[in-house]
Amino acid sequence: MFSVRLAFSSRGVRPLATLPVGASGVVAAIEDADAQRMDRLLALGVTPGAQVTVLQTFPGVVFLCDQTELAVERRVAEAILIRPARGGP
Repeated sequence: MFSVRLAFSSRGVRPLATLPVGASGVVAAIEDADAQRMDRLLALGVTPGAQVTVLQTFPGVVFLCDQTELAVERRVAEAILIRPARGGP
């Protein structure tokens, strides 16, 4: 399994797939057994420290990452770990 993490505690981190519509936060890590998929996410700007906001959760997960709107399958969204913003939904 490959992973990319921010250099701080993982407490309070949740998979992107578990956040409700409107929730926002910061990418804390990407943990995926598929190195090519992880490289693709990194190339699209889904990197530790990037700001995200959930726009849709069904059928796939659509989210805004910095200023790029991305749509991913639920299993990919499970690999993207988010530190939710305080006071968010």
